[in-house]
Amino acid sequence: MDRPVPKMPAHEAVYQRLRGMILFGELAPGQAVTILGLTERLGAGQTPVREALRRLTAEGALQPLGNRRVCVPRLDALVVEELSFARLALEPKLAEMAFKHLTGNTIDAIDRCDDRVNLALARGDVADYLRGNHDFHMRLYSLARAPLLMSLVGTLWLRVGPSLRVVCGRLGTMNITDQHEAALVAMRAGDADALAQAIAEDIRQGMRFISQSLHEEKI
Repeated sequence: MDRPVPKMPAHEAVYQRLRGMILFGELAPGQAVTILGLTERLGAGQTPVREALRRLTAEGALQPLGNRRVCVPRLDALVVEELSFARLALEPKLAEMAFKHLTGNTIDAIDRCDDRVNLALARGDVADYLRGNHDFHMRLYSLARAPLLMSLVGTLWLRVGPSLRVVCGRLGTMNITDQHEAALVAMRAGDADALAQAIAEDIRQGMRFISQSLHEEKI
């Protein structure tokens, strides 16, 4: 008999839900929210919400405003530069480490993530594009079997996600480009260097969009 799947503790479920709201831009940079508002929105008690806020504040994904309010921090040019540096140091390396564990089946699974990205772009669905893009990268990086690096990269994506949602909304999905196809070609060709280069260029494109947007309006 199969064992029942353990139920996720309430505090972890709230943390994961709130983390997703930040990661995929449901909370916009600078948007203030209250503990009470979040408990109502999440249908959760104040204790697990407070714990989730504490964890996400420690990760830099939220910033306390006082009066029991928090917000997603706005990025500035210096933070964007730091995020770009950190992502380019870590993510191509994770792709390189993942390369040795790629199989035909895992490449096919990553390819299906890119199908979701392309479909979202064609439909003009920014929210699903962001989720598909995240799945594409994380499915690849998880093959590196490097949990510490994955944790660091997850924190970086939390800082980038809300601003990327704003930027993609402004650009429109028809103007968004990526290097996923180049990455998949490199995977199937057995070229680790080309895979790392494609991931690096994909990061540069996304961070360039954010940097350019800073010159137009704060995000």
